[in-house]
Formats: sequence, C-alpha cells, structure tokens
Amino acid sequence: MHKEKLCMPNSSLPPLSAVRAFEAAARHLSFTRAGEELGMTQAAVSYQIRLLEERVGEPLFVRRPRQVALTEAGTRLAPHIWDAFDRMRLAFDDLARDSGGTLNINAVPTFAINWLGSRIGRFQIENPDLAIRMETATSLIDFADNAADVALRSGKGDWPGLRGHKLLEAVYTPMLSPKLAASIGGVKEPADLMKLPILDPGDHWWSEWSAAAGLGTEWLEGMPSNRMGVQVMEAVMATASTGVAILTPAFYERELATGALIQPFDIYGYSGEAYWLVYPEARRNVPKIRRFRDWILKEAGMA
Repeated sequence: MHKEKLCMPNSSLPPLSAVRAFEAAARHLSFTRAGEELGMTQAAVSYQIRLLEERVGEPLFVRRPRQVALTEAGTRLAPHIWDAFDRMRLAFDDLARDSGGTLNINAVPTFAINWLGSRIGRFQIENPDLAIRMETATSLIDFADNAADVALRSGKGDWPGLRGHKLLEAVYTPMLSPKLAASIGGVKEPADLMKLPILDPGDHWWSEWSAAAGLGTEWLEGMPSNRMGVQVMEAVMATASTGVAILTPAFYERELATGALIQPFDIYGYSGEAYWLVYPEARRNVPKIRRFRDWILKEAGMA
C-alpha cells in the first residue's frame, strides 16, 4: 500500500527560514536547541514551524511541556528535508574544495609509487591550474571523513556509494633478481623456485600462483612467515636479491626493462581483483574529478 504523500495547498516552496527551523527542530526534537543552533529564540522557531504547518495543512509536531515529538506527517517529511540539506551541504563543500584548485588523491602505496608517480607529471602539464596532493594508505578511507577527491584502490570494485572505474587487472607472477637466479644456476622451471627463499610465502597470491603452475602449495608451508605489508617493499627486497617476490608486472616495467628484475615464467595468477579509480557517486560531475578520470582512463588504456 502506498502512503499518501504530503501535499501543500500552494505549489510554491515554503519559506526557507521555516524549512530550516523544521529541519533543526526535527533533528533535536527541541525548539529550544534548534533556536540555539540557528541563532533564534524558541518562540521564533515555534512561529516558523507554525507557518510551515499552515502551508502543509496539518501539524508536524506534538507539543508537550518541555518536549516535542514528530507527528506521523512530520516523521514522513523529516527524512526528505534532511536529505535535501545534506545535498546542499555537499554541493557547497564541493564548490569550496573545487575553488581551491587542488586535487586530493588517496592511493595504495604500490600503485602511487610504481605506476602513478611516473605519469602524474603529464596530468599536471595538461592541467596547470590544478595542484596535486597525494597521500598513500593501505586501508580503505571514508570519503566523508577524508579530504580526498578520488582514491586508487585494489579490490573487486564493490564499494557502496562509490563510482568505480577499472584501471588494471591485479595479475601476479614471481620475479627475482638475476643474481639470485644465478645462485642456483638459473631458474628454468617453476620447481626451481623451491630452492630459493620466498618473500611473504603466506600471501594468498603465492598459493594461487603455485597451484596454477602445478607445484601445489605444500612447499610453501613451514617457510618463515615474513610480511612486508606492501608490494613495493617486496620488490625492493627482490631487487636486492633477498628472495623471490610475487608482483604485478605492470608496476615493474622499468625494472624488467633494465634487468634489475626478471620474470622467469609467463604463468600468471588472478584472483578477480583489480586496481580502481573511485570517488563518491554524488561527486561524479565535479570538473576536476572528471578531468582526472578522463586522463587516468586514457593512461591505463581503458578510455
């Protein structure tokens, strides 16, 4: 059964001052506290709400001594008013952030250092009016509590309330230094990796790749359970011949080209995850976000 909608006798909107008074009073369930928030007297709040009730044609509050409560009509109206005010606040926040000419980017460390870092200069050349501020984090941020305009995350793209654009598939394969490979006469087949120290053998990427390569996973058990936390750290250790790392090739094109690292096999693991550009759905049309989105999708070959 559909609930009857509130209808106002006059199709024009009621005075904003009356709507503001209702929004604050409904949130606090107090005319006095609403007045303190709005810089009005309790009597002025009550007057504004009576004006609104006259427009609506029915009471919005039940007045009791030292207490008010929403009527059924007020209960139906309040969420719509709160949502409208939230949207207005967001719009003004967007204008304030956009007027500063700064794009705030939050990114997972490996993506920021090994992929975006070598490319972001091109974006700045194309957008000289925008300053770039970048921070890295391994955990997901809440856009409501963070200054970031956009984030670069790894995952499956299922983040409620966010618009996501896939940039790179998170495929992975073992990499190591030529010196470490030479220490056992070269790495010619997957089984040769069993003779070498493995960085972070507890990483599920290793077990998935090992199964795909036909090695099983038993050989990884009992190895020191090192945990570097971020892929870029494992790559640094692999370059230093400390062990074999399992890495995403797209992040190490330079190391592979210069021979600092080698990729011995064209066998890849893939867990269904990818690297994504994300931002709040409500901010999808903010000009600086659109500019960065269009640029990075082109850079990633996804435009």
